[in-house]
Amino acid sequence: MEREVVAALGKGEPDEILSSAFKLRVTRQDVHTLRKLCWLNDEVINFYMGLVMERSKKEGYPSVHAFSSFFYEKLTSGGYKAVGRWTRRVDLFDKDIILVPINLRLHWALAVIDTRKKTIKYYDSLGQGGDKICETLLKYLQEESREKRHLKLNVSEWTAHSMEPHEIPQQSNGSDCGVFICKYADYICRDKPLTFTQTHMPYFRKKMVWEILHQELL
Repeated sequence: MEREVVAALGKGEPDEILSSAFKLRVTRQDVHTLRKLCWLNDEVINFYMGLVMERSKKEGYPSVHAFSSFFYEKLTSGGYKAVGRWTRRVDLFDKDIILVPINLRLHWALAVIDTRKKTIKYYDSLGQGGDKICETLLKYLQEESREKRHLKLNVSEWTAHSMEPHEIPQQSNGSDCGVFICKYADYICRDKPLTFTQTHMPYFRKKMVWEILHQELL
């Protein structure tokens, strides 16, 4: 496994496709964002979210839908109309967990909608608040419910808030936010407590390379 990871992170054509699934292609250049202290790009984040979704089809896992990292920006710039068609083939309210990776230009964060608990939580490895993001997503859910189910969402049953820095693992450098949101997603979608720390990041980066190459989560 180590040999494969080293080879993928080594020299070669930047445009060489090392893995493709979920209508996505990951090139050597994309995989190189998993080198230590590099910022993960959209391709790696979206591919990893695809792997989390794929695993959720197995027995014993909560059902998961993950939006693309471009979803939230599209929602905020164009409103519900701009993203209404994104769920043509999926009933969000039939899923247990909905993942929304959020690209804040120089930082990655994750919003998690749990339809079982009726919660929207914002996970930020730098401890920044995202209450406004949670509110935007709750409004989106209201519109989605009205459009797709012709049902009014009972907002009073829902809670939406940012996770406090002491509640979730935090990064201590300026480059691991992407890995943090991938691991938040991984643990949350197994209903596991977030027990990892900054010290696990070099290992997680290597592990993610292998998982992307083999298109399966370990």
